[in-house]
Amino acid sequence: MSVDKRQISHRPSEEHLLSQEPPGIEMTSSAIECSLEQGASASSAQTLSHEDSAGKNQSRVREHYTDNEDSRGLQRLDSEGAALGSEIAPERPIYKVYKRRWFGLIQLVLLNIVVSWDWLTYAPVTNTTATFFNTDPTVINWLSTAFLFAYVFASPFTLYTLHHSGPRLSIITASILILVGNWLRYAAMRIQPASFPLAMVAQIIIGLAQPFVLSAPTRYSDLWFSPRGRVSATAVASLANPFGGALGQLIDPFLVNVPSDIPNLTLYVAIISSVATLPSFFIPTGPPTPVSPSSTHLRPPIMKQVSLLTRSVNFWLLFLPFSVYVGFFNSLSSLLVQFLTPYNFSETESGIAGALLIVVGLVAAAITSPIIDRSKRYLLLIKVLVPIIALSYLAFIWAPPSYNIVAPYLICSVLGAASFSLVPVVLEWSVEVNWPVGPEVGSVICWAGGQALGGIFIVISDVLGEGSNGSPPYNMHKALIFQAVIAISVVPCALSIGWLGGRVQNRRLEIDKGSRDGSGGTDANVMR
Repeated sequence: MSVDKRQISHRPSEEHLLSQEPPGIEMTSSAIECSLEQGASASSAQTLSHEDSAGKNQSRVREHYTDNEDSRGLQRLDSEGAALGSEIAPERPIYKVYKRRWFGLIQLVLLNIVVSWDWLTYAPVTNTTATFFNTDPTVINWLSTAFLFAYVFASPFTLYTLHHSGPRLSIITASILILVGNWLRYAAMRIQPASFPLAMVAQIIIGLAQPFVLSAPTRYSDLWFSPRGRVSATAVASLANPFGGALGQLIDPFLVNVPSDIPNLTLYVAIISSVATLPSFFIPTGPPTPVSPSSTHLRPPIMKQVSLLTRSVNFWLLFLPFSVYVGFFNSLSSLLVQFLTPYNFSETESGIAGALLIVVGLVAAAITSPIIDRSKRYLLLIKVLVPIIALSYLAFIWAPPSYNIVAPYLICSVLGAASFSLVPVVLEWSVEVNWPVGPEVGSVICWAGGQALGGIFIVISDVLGEGSNGSPPYNMHKALIFQAVIAISVVPCALSIGWLGGRVQNRRLEIDKGSRDGSGGTDANVMR
């Protein structure tokens, strides 16, 4: 039998993708994942039909993942097939993951660290910064709030960039904005007198950079990583963002003792951010060959993807708790000093509490993410973690009034562990169940919701704060009650996933396993 390679198509039609039912993948000893076009000869079609019947009870999708950068084996196999008139084709496709993927992942980590540190540069030293600018701490809070709202403004541009150009252009765009924003912010500190409006403009510019790197991990892991590494890759890149906040919470109070130290703090952060952006211009655009079967599938136009996603009940049931908890995490990170200092805790102690919130969370995520990568029990973990987060916000109501720093430390640790474990699981699970919607679509929408609510929560918390007549003065007890009530109110949304929203399927995973073609495909064989 001779099969013309030009008559073989590896990709399903767009119309088939829009039905969300991926086409069958036929794999025989003569053709793999191929469908003959109308130009194929009748005798060839009969031969394929006979071979398909013989292999009916066998797994038709047997992927072979390799970490080998050398593609000479594939080239040799292609050459042999050509020499034999295409009569011999490989029995299983080889999906390669490339070592160079780590370079781009590390760069995403660096950028997420510095952009978050830029966001919280002044939050751990709010009172000192207010003295430097000769203003109130509430005004300084707007540096964090405006940063979050800038994320929402830039989200549509981020979505367009990730969808049409991929993560490389998104990363480069973020790097340029970070560079400009940091040095403009430092200039604002050196003007005599220091210019708060210019510092605000610079902060907004840096805020515009954040979605380009915070929304990129799911798109990057889908492009570069096999199914067994996506959750971990997304976790590493996404959770680097709050890790940068932890560095700011922990380091900034030690660098600032008096208001005149604020310009030097800004300079140090600008230098670190500049160094971190430089490798961005050298990352590769994408892998030379697909890393998984789902990588070869065409996706609908971007507006069609948004439409598919917004019609998913399960997506909204998950979007609400995710956005609320991300929003409260952002609010807590920005206002932690103001939550604790009225009760005689220092800025340094508040910074340590913020660092524990993030560092313990990173450790927990480092444990849970590889487990989920292998077990794929996304929904179970979501339904366990969401109530823990809500109870942590409830318990935090009584932490500052205890006047015992152990209580905030302990609750922040539990809250961080649950929150950080939840983030990558939600982002990857959203991709799985909403396939063929691209990973960048759900990621951008979820993060935009969290950032928007974070800004709103900061404003509401400022309004709920007591004045000089409070007991103690300037306490924010009502704000703590507010965040606990809202955090608890969204728990039923997560617990009802799979009931109100209908049956849940890991569509992308089933494509990678080959089970959506009705052939009962097996798990991929992974070779490292």
